[in-house]
Amino acid sequence: MDVVIVESPAKAKTINKYLGSGYKVIASYGHVRDLPPKDGSVRPDEDFAMSWEVGKPSQKRLSEIAQAVKGADALVLATDPDREGEAISWHVLEVLRQKKAIGKKPVSRVVFNAITKKAVLDAMANPRQIDEPLVDAYLARRALDYLVGFTLSPVLWRKLPGARSAGRVQSVALRLVCDREAEIERFVPEEYWSIVAHLATERKEAFDARLTAFDGEKIQRLTVKNGDVAGTIKRMLDASTFAVESVEAKPTRRNPGPPFTTSTLQQAASAKLGFSASRTMQVAQRLYEGIDLGGETVGLITYMRTDGVQMAPEAIDGARKAIGSDFGARYVPEKPRFYSTKAKNAQEAHEAIRPTDFSRSPQSVKRFLDPDQFRLYDMVWKRGIASQMASAEIERTTVDIQARGDGKTAMLRATGQVVKFDGFLAAYVDHRDDSKSASDSDEEGDDARLPQMAAKESVTRRSIDADQHFTEPPPRYSEASLIKKMEELGIGRPSTYAATLQTLQDREYIVVDKKKLLPEAKGRLVIAFLHNFFERYVEYDFTADLEEKLDKISAGELSWKDVLRDFWRDFSDHVEGTKELRVSDVLDALNEELAPLVFPPREDGTEPRACPRCGDGKLSLKLGKFGAFVGCSNYPECNYTRQLGTSFSADAADAETAEGPKELGTDPETGEPVTLRSGRFGPYVQRGEGGKEAKRSSLPKGWEPADIDLEKALRLLSLPREVGTHPEDGKPILAGLGRYGPFLQHDGMYANLDSIEDVFEVGLNRAVSVIAEKKEKGRGARAKPAAIATLGEHPTLGGEITVRDGRFGPYVNTGKINATLPKGKDPASVTLEEAIQLLTERAEKTGAKGAGGKKKAATAKKPAANGKAAEAKGDKKPAKAGAAGKSGSASQASGSKAGTAAKRGKVAAEASDTVPWDAD
Repeated sequence: MDVVIVESPAKAKTINKYLGSGYKVIASYGHVRDLPPKDGSVRPDEDFAMSWEVGKPSQKRLSEIAQAVKGADALVLATDPDREGEAISWHVLEVLRQKKAIGKKPVSRVVFNAITKKAVLDAMANPRQIDEPLVDAYLARRALDYLVGFTLSPVLWRKLPGARSAGRVQSVALRLVCDREAEIERFVPEEYWSIVAHLATERKEAFDARLTAFDGEKIQRLTVKNGDVAGTIKRMLDASTFAVESVEAKPTRRNPGPPFTTSTLQQAASAKLGFSASRTMQVAQRLYEGIDLGGETVGLITYMRTDGVQMAPEAIDGARKAIGSDFGARYVPEKPRFYSTKAKNAQEAHEAIRPTDFSRSPQSVKRFLDPDQFRLYDMVWKRGIASQMASAEIERTTVDIQARGDGKTAMLRATGQVVKFDGFLAAYVDHRDDSKSASDSDEEGDDARLPQMAAKESVTRRSIDADQHFTEPPPRYSEASLIKKMEELGIGRPSTYAATLQTLQDREYIVVDKKKLLPEAKGRLVIAFLHNFFERYVEYDFTADLEEKLDKISAGELSWKDVLRDFWRDFSDHVEGTKELRVSDVLDALNEELAPLVFPPREDGTEPRACPRCGDGKLSLKLGKFGAFVGCSNYPECNYTRQLGTSFSADAADAETAEGPKELGTDPETGEPVTLRSGRFGPYVQRGEGGKEAKRSSLPKGWEPADIDLEKALRLLSLPREVGTHPEDGKPILAGLGRYGPFLQHDGMYANLDSIEDVFEVGLNRAVSVIAEKKEKGRGARAKPAAIATLGEHPTLGGEITVRDGRFGPYVNTGKINATLPKGKDPASVTLEEAIQLLTERAEKTGAKGAGGKKKAATAKKPAANGKAAEAKGDKKPAKAGAAGKSGSASQASGSKAGTAAKRGKVAAEASDTVPWDAD
């Protein structure tokens, strides 16, 4: 019997059915080893030797794999067909060799782009050896990510407290978001006017025409700058006669776009389906690994991490047959279409994302798919079909119209188009075309059909519109548009996009608001710091050039250690040069670079950096335990501070005028002043001058500082409110606002209310009902929330793994074991591998048993964390830290808490741009 290694258990089951009883297919559950987050994992002084550590969830699985291999005839490594897949195969093989499980057994590597019986059997018939250059490229990428994150992050902790980490790709992606925000903030709106004539033919058919020339001057979008000029033109047109100068009808053809790549799939799924990048990859993974189609498990799409745009010849043939049967012979072009990518550094090593069988239409498999799977498969199928369909035939018509009046002339243009033959548009309309409207282009106007007109024909005026507009700043990036930009620049790779964006959210460097990416204050500070002191390493071209070198390593054109040596020589010298950098130097640079944002001009024209409280001090950025804030230079005599908010907006400072706290009025009962203030944790209202006696209340969610008046402030300060006494025991029922939102309290028990308005309005009857409902559930028997998703079975604890959203946030569950998701993690994007890791770690911490009373695997025998199995080459213990660890030592010597070994390890892991599991 031969043992076949794949990544996921779902894939293992499907492939085992295809191969039969002569094979045993085992899942590795993604990566089995990673660099431990500590000094010395990559050692530049030892020619970049690397130490590997087997994760706890992987130890038992690797033992099972080794046991199976010892009794097998051969080993077949069948992980994914990309750099990460090649790396997983290499890691598994290295561990098995260390365990002496291989012996003289033959080892082969197979790859397949789709999980179908034909693809798998064809791959098994054409084995190869592990692609060493591809593994070298993985090692180089992993070492670079480690060295940048582990070396640069300690510099951030020492020089910029509150910053969490920096990474090779994540920092450049963050710079894109921050640069776009700065561009928006610098933007000055420009006024312009559009002139549109509503006209009609002699047959009373209405159409619109836009001004293109006036009195011999060409009129472009921004030519008419003010209302006076617009009024002059409007008056002339109101008194003019109109005649058709020329009519031009030009036939054009629109060609379809290529099938999806990882990037274009994520962009289209965001625009058409509202999916995040991680959600798109999660759903695509399931479609790729296989769906049960009434007793047969079949992969519906090809591998979804690719930047290739071409399809295999047999797939093209299948698409052309499906086009002929589903749309008709006219929709099949004379020759197949072939595509090449324009993306920088694209490898095109794999096929584009396509259906595994074009005869399997979305409707025919709909009943086997959940709604998200169906919508994504439908989009992939239609885009793949459209890529091989005939061009759309369109007739574009342009009508130029002359206006004469008041001794002047003007030219107007009407444009329209008619689809003569829809071609590929019958199957798929690109999301960019989907979202277009006439307002998108002031010059082209409407794309609807124009009425029939001829030269010299007179037309009549119905009305003339002169409308004021203002130019708009460039839009903030969405996940989709940022991925597109990164791809254009050659930054990152398809497998890293979703993970990079999630990392930036987890670090609280960016926030997603209405699908737009906004930089947090912490992110702006980090990028400003890196731009001033590590500018080269956040340059777009530098990062793209490094990606190109990694691709050349994959192709066997460069030595991976030569690339590392070149990079490390300059990078380590640069880091060494920052040791003498003082925090005051950092603050001076940040104050200067971020001055327009941190110290915006005041309406009264006074000095923006003058302290509004003492008048003598100068405002400056300050670095505290929890990050940066604005404070007075006269501290401690003057304790004025101001919080930094998202994008350095004024929201957090709206509570303060130039003189300090905003006076709202006087409490009529106590005679004390009521003020609106901004603290380290956001805006709040206060009654009294200060000290412990002052009553304070934070603003509830949804209440903006600009909307707070004395009445609202007094309502907040009056909480908690006594609703009444409970009819059964006579004890009071209170309504208030707490850490977890609005609540009712009775006899030591709390019950949630839906909104802050309920706190002020809830009556006794409803309050008693809410409390009764809470008692029925029981204080310790809170009903388990409904499952968001079911991921599969836990391999060691047993039981079905589900994702749920609880009172304190989303979590994963199996049996009686719950594990909270990391902050910022989208519950819809959790993979089976991530859930297994979280639940296993939780079980080990608590000693909990899994389903069926199984004990946690790690309690039987604790493996050595840095034993032989953890080493990639030989039995050496990790050597002392090289240059990568010196920064950490300097941090300890300085006495900084951020330099402790525990925090260094944690953030070094966070800084990595490589995800530990091979799934999004």
